[in-house]
Amino acid sequence: MADRRGLLIILSSPSGAGKSTLARRLMAWDEELSFSVSATTRTPRPGEVDGREYFFLSEDEFKQKVANGEMLEHAYVFGNFYGSPAGPVRDTINSGRDVLFDVDWQGEIQIRNSDLGKHALSIFILPPSIRELRRRLETRGQDSEDVIAKRMLKSWDEISHWGYYDYVLINDDLDETEEKLKTIVSAERMRRIQQPALQEHVRKLQAEFEELS
Repeated sequence: MADRRGLLIILSSPSGAGKSTLARRLMAWDEELSFSVSATTRTPRPGEVDGREYFFLSEDEFKQKVANGEMLEHAYVFGNFYGSPAGPVRDTINSGRDVLFDVDWQGEIQIRNSDLGKHALSIFILPPSIRELRRRLETRGQDSEDVIAKRMLKSWDEISHWGYYDYVLINDDLDETEEKLKTIVSAERMRRIQQPALQEHVRKLQAEFEELS
């Protein structure tokens, strides 16, 4: 048995708040932290490998896994199903490693309500202002004005669900937010439920106490 059980670390934010950058920094900080590989019904793109970028499933296979309770969360997006298979996540956290999830508030709720939800840690990243959020979307140069407008419209729907999360960080300084994120993860790893070896240690203390009494 591993000394500790891994966490299901859920990061959510509106587009442009810095979630992806913070996720990369978190994984660089702890190289044993793994990113959850999603399952999807969409067709593999050139260069994508089953089990690396995604687990590629047929629609019937996907729906059967959902019916069997084998998905921690799932959603239908732009004509395809996406979801997080429970089996690989369970194996990873039982080995003492954390799993990082990039899901929205609906995914957070589904994971929280799953049988692994007691090991979940959810963190929402807020921008310092809406004006700054738009500025970040514009300066990164990845989207057209039309796409930026759609992202901005969606951003408030995401932000309005901040209250579902365990922690909420305002990302007004990336380095400071990164340090706060690492502090949260470090502390949550020490929760009693995350340390399965504690019960055996206390049992040994009790036996030792009785022996010396």
